[in-house]
Amino acid sequence: MEKKLDGKKIAAAITEEVRDGVREMLARGIAPRLDVLLVGDDPASEVYVGSKGRMCEKLGIASTTHRLPAGTGAEEIATLIRRLNEDEAVDGILIQLPLPSHLPTRELLELIDPLKDVDGFHPENIGRLQQGRPRLVPCTPAGIMEMLRREEIPIEGRRAVVIGRSDIVGKPMAMLLMHANATVTICHSRTRDLASITGQAEILIAAAGSMSLIGAEHVSEGTVVVDVGMHRLSDPTRFEELYGSSEKKRAAFERRGSVLTGDVDYMAVAPKASRITPVPGGVGPLTIAMLMHNTLHAARLRREGVDDS
Repeated sequence: MEKKLDGKKIAAAITEEVRDGVREMLARGIAPRLDVLLVGDDPASEVYVGSKGRMCEKLGIASTTHRLPAGTGAEEIATLIRRLNEDEAVDGILIQLPLPSHLPTRELLELIDPLKDVDGFHPENIGRLQQGRPRLVPCTPAGIMEMLRREEIPIEGRRAVVIGRSDIVGKPMAMLLMHANATVTICHSRTRDLASITGQAEILIAAAGSMSLIGAEHVSEGTVVVDVGMHRLSDPTRFEELYGSSEKKRAAFERRGSVLTGDVDYMAVAPKASRITPVPGGVGPLTIAMLMHNTLHAARLRREGVDDS
């Protein structure tokens, strides 16, 4: 069995399913549409928004990006959100994060119509997830669950450890695993003796936002390891520590001056793991695939009168 969990392959399968669903809706004269709010000129956000737009175009989803200056006030953004909520042509609304520091992120996210909340961050959608009645689920955790399911990795009855307690990944990830009947532990920056807890995991989800936090000492033989982290490594000394024995990574580092790496020390952990996601090419592609899935799902919920209660 291939040890590496190929997120690109699974994401491609998900997007093909979305494409089929979009075609079916278009044939009935219904055009799913995603609107994205981009405030400011953060380079990473520009890249992410561009990739989302290209994927929408590829799948036949209508997409509009609303570009607003960094100094835009909260009320102006709120007015735009309310207008999009009322626009029957709009199925999904996404606020590209992070927002500039002067803006109230949580309050603006809560203004989005829960039925158009394709990021799954609205309290109503999070509440439904907690109750085991998911409607629109945060994209990264949903993508990880799809990967585990499609790779036929057992979850029920297994010990799962989630490192990180963010609203975007850690908390919803833990809830999804719990609803799949895993026994779940959440670790975070205040957890003492991390290795003693992660060493019990049969499924380990690393979403702490800390480069190479998880080493060989943190995992047991046969653990399934999912790395959600994404960091740009440009320090030559640190590169040698993490990837000195990888000719492929060395060639990439010399060509670009940096490489992407995750929360897991891949070279140290991979020999012990039964399955493991690489960075890049693991969780990242699944996130955008599930955004497309959520957009199609939102269109169906709103336009086809689906009873999702």
